[in-house]
This record gives sequence, C-alpha cells and structure tokens, in this order.
Amino acid sequence: MPEREFKLPDLGEGLTEGEVVRWLVAAGDAITLNQPMVEVETAKAVVEIPSPYAGTVVKLHAGDGDTIEVGAPLISVDTDAGGAAAPAATPRPEQDLEQEPTLVGPGEREQVRRRRVVAGAARSANGPAPAAPVPQRPMATPPVRRYAKDRGVDLSVLVGTGKDGRITRDDVDDALDHDLAEAPAAVVARPPRDRAEERIPVRGTRKQTAAAMVASAFTIPHVTEFLTVDATRLMALRARLRALPAAAELKLTPLAIVAKALCVAVRSYPLMNSSWDETAGEIVVKGYVNLGIATDTATGLLVPNIKDADILGILDLSRELHRLTGLARERKAAPADLTGGTITITNVGGFGVETGTPIINKPECAIVATGLIAPRPWVVDGQLAVRQLMTTSVSFDHRIVDGAYAAQFLVHLRDLLEEPALLSAF
Repeated sequence: MPEREFKLPDLGEGLTEGEVVRWLVAAGDAITLNQPMVEVETAKAVVEIPSPYAGTVVKLHAGDGDTIEVGAPLISVDTDAGGAAAPAATPRPEQDLEQEPTLVGPGEREQVRRRRVVAGAARSANGPAPAAPVPQRPMATPPVRRYAKDRGVDLSVLVGTGKDGRITRDDVDDALDHDLAEAPAAVVARPPRDRAEERIPVRGTRKQTAAAMVASAFTIPHVTEFLTVDATRLMALRARLRALPAAAELKLTPLAIVAKALCVAVRSYPLMNSSWDETAGEIVVKGYVNLGIATDTATGLLVPNIKDADILGILDLSRELHRLTGLARERKAAPADLTGGTITITNVGGFGVETGTPIINKPECAIVATGLIAPRPWVVDGQLAVRQLMTTSVSFDHRIVDGAYAAQFLVHLRDLLEEPALLSAF
C-alpha cells in the first residue's frame, strides 16, 4: 500500500515543537491535496496545516492536546487513488461547512474554529446500523478554555455566541453571572480553597518566554538605572495631536511619543541600539531601529517589533503600535513581526505600576521601561507645583556600555520627553 508519512514541519524561526489543538480529519477519512487537516499551536501562533497528499487517512500519530517535536510523525496517508472512499465532490460526514482557500504548506491563520457536523445520517435498511454520535469538542480558543477552567465553567454546556458558534470570554462570564443569580441565598459550606493545587503545563508561548528570560538573566550582566521625568508637556502634546483630523480614528497613547523620543535618543547614543555577537566576539551596532514592544497576551509575553521605527512620525508609530500589539494578542503575528528587534520598550505604567527593572530581550543591548504617568508634587523654578510625573528606567548590557554611557542616554531621553517639541526637528 503506498502509505506516506507526513512529519511536523518547522512552523517558524526557532520553534522546535507544537501542540495539536484540533484534528480536522480522522482515520479512514478521504482527504484532498491542500485540505486543512489539523490545527497546531506554536509558541507564536495557531497554525492550520493543509494536507500534502490526496488519499485516505491511515493513522493520526498524535491526539488533541499532545505536544510533538518538529520532525516527528504527524499523519500517515494512503495515496492510492483507488482507495478513496468517496468522490471529491461529496463531503465526508465531518467535513468543514465553511472552508477558506489554503496555499500549499502551513501558514498563519486567524483563530477561528470551523463548524463541524457530526455524522448521523440514516443509511439504507439493508446497510449497517449508524455509528453512535461522536462527542464534539466545544469550539473555543486555548485562552478561553483556560479562562473557563480557572473559573470552573464547563464549556460543553455553553452555547457560543462567537463566529461559527465559538465560545467567547463573554459567554463564560454570562454563565458565571447566571450561576450567581440563581444561587440560593443561604450560605453553603465549602471546603477551604487555600489547600487546592493546580498544575499548569508550561508549553507554547509561556515555555519560550521562560527559556528566553532565563537565558537573558543568566548570560547578560544586567544593570538598571532610573530617572523621573516631568511628562506635563508630553501629555499636552498628546492632547494637541489627538485633536488633529489625521488622528480622528487613532488611539493615540503617550507610549507613541515615548517611542519617537527613544528612536531619536539612540541616534546620539548608538551603542544602546546594538547587540552582542557571542560567536564572533563582536558588538553589532545597528544603523536602523526595529523597536520591540513588549506585549502581554493571554498565553504569555510576546515582543513584536516595528520595522524602521526611526523613520516614522508619532502618528504612524501609534498606528503600528496598535496594529502589532493587536496581532500579538490575537496570536496572529507572523514570525517576521517577532524577530529582528534592535531595542525594546515596555510600558508597565499601563498596569498602574510606577517603574520596574525589565529583563533585556536577548541579544539586544537595552530595554526601556515607562511607568505610570500621574499628578505628583514637583519643584519647578524653586516653587512647589503639581506636575504629571513618570519614572523611566533602562536595563542595559554592561558588556556593551557602562553606567555613565547609559546614564547620559537616559538623561537625553528625559530631555526629549520633557521638551517633546524638539522631536519635530527629527
């Protein structure tokens, strides 16, 4: 029998494994070339893999939820044309009702689950009895599954309101609200919850982030310096920019102005925009800025970067910030968006935090953290005043720059943020 074995391909730069989210075919199914056959979650995205062969599925080498390494067997297909169970025009019992055209080879896709119909049609009186219905896994993304599990919500009893019946976080919240509304008024005795334990598998994005943080923390001599910035004029500039017609549809945040100032600051201090080449024993100074934006997602930290950020204006930087962080949170960022960064910025102020000591995104030289902007007392021209203050910090590789160089860079960045009108000259 001409059986062909297909192995899990390399789905992105530096990825070594993937987790099977959902099989779209089963053993015995007839499949066609490029037909979507499985969804695999990597550390960076959910990828739909099309079939490289036409024929009949012989064996699935991994089940839903299994993690397999790149190069390990994924599926076996009998490519004998005579072995097909049905013509291509006739959909199989569990065939997707809505299909999108797919190119040969794996690619990035939106995290939209396809609706599947369980086989159960009546057969002829002389034929075999119909098989028992196969339980269908509720359609929901991995973050929603985790969200529901953490709150004790059974997805199988919910009706999804998302596209194609997918269960959303709002559906889970509605179920929780409904349970609270119908709960009896009397207090029910419950066992103490502080004795419970939960084990969370470390895989995908969380696993890659953990490995990267350990590698950075224990191979790069980190030093962090801090400086308070009077962001009053920065906030005034933001208000003026938001009033422009070109910014009408734009969610303009202070981070866009900070990003522009950072790109300008590294022109005067280029070593901050460099990397350490361990193999060659060289410092690589970049003549361009691919600005990394540390982004918190439901499954861990991702750092997409804005290519050639140094040649963009504040409004264009804001658009790219919104676009890339949105792709990262939806797990749609392409590998190219997540590689090639030269310096990174992280906004801990968005969580109400004043400052932090960020870990360098290896092999970059530096990462800048911006804290909460809030009104505080400040001395201006010898007089006490209330100003919009922000604490900024920079962690840097002490092999590349020393404390004095990093301090001068941070002071220059502060000056640009306190007089943001200077940015109009760049």
